[in-house]
Amino acid sequence: MKKLILTSIAALLLMLPLAAGRYAGDFMMIGAGTRSLGMGGAFASLADDGSAIYWNPAGIAQITKSEVTAMHAFLYNGLASYDNISYCHPLPNGVTIGLNLTRLTVSDIPVFDESYLIGTNVDQRINNSDYQLTGDPDGSFRSTDDLYQFAFAKHQHFDLNMGWMFFAVPLDLYLGGNVKFIRRNILDNKGDGIGLDFGFKVKTDMGVLFDWEDLGKLDFGINFQDISGTDIGWDTQSEHVDQVLFNTKLGIAVSQPVPLLDSELVLAYDYDYVYEGTSHYGAQWSYKDLGSLRAGYYSKNLTFGATVNVYGVGIDYALVTNPVGITNRVGLRVRF
Repeated sequence: MKKLILTSIAALLLMLPLAAGRYAGDFMMIGAGTRSLGMGGAFASLADDGSAIYWNPAGIAQITKSEVTAMHAFLYNGLASYDNISYCHPLPNGVTIGLNLTRLTVSDIPVFDESYLIGTNVDQRINNSDYQLTGDPDGSFRSTDDLYQFAFAKHQHFDLNMGWMFFAVPLDLYLGGNVKFIRRNILDNKGDGIGLDFGFKVKTDMGVLFDWEDLGKLDFGINFQDISGTDIGWDTQSEHVDQVLFNTKLGIAVSQPVPLLDSELVLAYDYDYVYEGTSHYGAQWSYKDLGSLRAGYYSKNLTFGATVNVYGVGIDYALVTNPVGITNRVGLRVRF
């Protein structure tokens, strides 16, 4: 019974856009990737793996080798699954292209067929047991939400001349965007939409900027999601249209090497402007090229994560606490 109730709640959350288009794209706000969620979603400024197609498409220009990433997440105490796979391929002249596929699935959603009650009155339903509801579902269905993204990004290096009394500041500028196609399936109805994201990212060397060679890197990034809004049109009789709201993700991160421990510490902060606004905080500690530990916080949720690198393959894990239940994510990253 508990599973039935939780599954019904999950179904209602997914169907909410049919009644309130304001939340039509909320399944996309779950976020792609495993490392990023281990850092509380503070990833718009870093965006250095395939999940950058979601967090900040400009970041994929940092990928200089072909990369495949895959992720699976268990949501709502295992009642829903969330899968993501991406492929990024570098091209000449600092250009990288990428493809990202994301799917949210809720299975075994109960269906109660009450068509046999049509034409009956209250007295018949009270006095005749054949017309009384048993509470047992007559069947079930599966709901899916799919997101397809194709991204393009370009990297350009500059040495910003501050004048003869100062010095040249090294700047790495990354520009990128993606085209997204959204398809939602709920029972017998489908909704489709097309949207655009655009992002940029700047990286500089704080050692040069502050004339202190022991300092690390500073990253700043902005991602404009669903520019001008993204409409999702349904094939219902009313031809209902939902709108995914425009969102700006702004992020900043500091990466500081710790030579004494052969490690690096990263501190990151993101802010989402959609709805009432959300702050994301993240930290990562990496030891050589062997692995890393992460922690984060957003919307009263704590996150934790870890990576183990084995022969060039990154095995990622993330845990997110929330009122509905603990979310577990497992991921894999391969560069070749």
